[in-house]
Amino acid sequence: MSLIENFVQNHVDLLKRNDYIDPSLYKEYGVKSGLRNEDGKGVLAGLTNISQIISEKNVDGKKQPCDGELWYRGHRINELIEDLGDELGFEKIAYLLIMGVLPDDKELAEFKTVLGEARTLPANFTRDIIMEAPTGDIMKSMMRSILAYSYYDHNVLDNSVGNSLRQCLELISTFPQFAAYAYHSYNHYKKGGSMYIHLPDPSLSAAENLLSLLRPDRKYTPLEAKILDTALILHMEHGGGNNSSFTARVVTSAGSDTYSTMTAAMASLKGSRHGGANLRFISMMNDIREHVRDWYDRDEVAAYIQKIVNKEAFDRTGLIYGIGHAVYTISDPRKIILKDYLRQLVREKGCFDDELALLENMEVVAPGIIAKARNLPQPPDPNIDFYSGALYYMLDVPPSLFIAFFAIARIVGWSAHRLEELITSNKIIRPAYKSVMKTEA
Repeated sequence: MSLIENFVQNHVDLLKRNDYIDPSLYKEYGVKSGLRNEDGKGVLAGLTNISQIISEKNVDGKKQPCDGELWYRGHRINELIEDLGDELGFEKIAYLLIMGVLPDDKELAEFKTVLGEARTLPANFTRDIIMEAPTGDIMKSMMRSILAYSYYDHNVLDNSVGNSLRQCLELISTFPQFAAYAYHSYNHYKKGGSMYIHLPDPSLSAAENLLSLLRPDRKYTPLEAKILDTALILHMEHGGGNNSSFTARVVTSAGSDTYSTMTAAMASLKGSRHGGANLRFISMMNDIREHVRDWYDRDEVAAYIQKIVNKEAFDRTGLIYGIGHAVYTISDPRKIILKDYLRQLVREKGCFDDELALLENMEVVAPGIIAKARNLPQPPDPNIDFYSGALYYMLDVPPSLFIAFFAIARIVGWSAHRLEELITSNKIIRPAYKSVMKTEA
């Protein structure tokens, strides 16, 4: 054991004793733990024009839960998806979130051309940066790529709105390469698999490029591209209060550069309490598949779900990942959209009927079991992770890339929030902490 390991072992209990704060003090001093009110909803900390989440409405002067709504720049997400039809809309909705309005045909064509040309990485970047230190933590590899990319920017510290917009667009364009190349490098150097480094096609959409970069034969079906495109749109933005978007605004308010801001947001997203939830969902599903013999038997599925809730199975946390949401009380509007695509994908592939049956049985039995165990007023509804995790699994996306796909989408929202913070605010975000330390007389 090294000196530092020995020191830590001998002092960790002292650290825990001196850093512990009695939870009752939060209520005594009126401090909102986690910047959340007692009902779990976030403390109002800012204003935004970018998006809105609605989970309750006033009825006769009283707030009552309602079906969830998600709005992007004054447009319901459900209507935006419906209006796209068969069109791949990542670029159009990215333009909406960043610029504040939907583009006309000419503006959209220009925007697609700009993003397509910006996908080219600097010479030898893949070899010298991404392949140099392969890791299964794709998010960490992407964070390293973001910071390394800044060394190729001659105006890295220019925080003007125009320069920041350029930087954001370049990162939106290059994130798919950062992720795909990181995975292939890890798969080759650490797992002994083959490595495929395909160049992006400027004429393809973000979703098409992602599938093309990831797969050895670069092939995908129109439905696969549409499903991934829709999932990316639904993950783009979710209000300024989510942890990673708030992180982007905090770091921006400090006067930091775009690359540092996005790296900080990535660090937030990779946390198990944020973007890591869909990876936990897949781990849970693998465990359920192993322990439930008949996936069509609703009673057997319910019995094992009960064991998980009772902390007798899986990770012993009692959590059913993918069920319930911190903001949406009744329903997550995003999961309704993905649920339909899940069924379409099962029909096209013709090999996931058993998995679909298991998911549908879980959707029926899990909410009631959770509500009873936690004495909830109403059963929680499946959230977007319940279906996006299953969709990525059926699209043959490696689990190590699940959070990275989230980041490829959410950087659009981060960019919108960074730019709004730069334009709107001139104050550093600096909340206060009440000191409860004991002082010597």
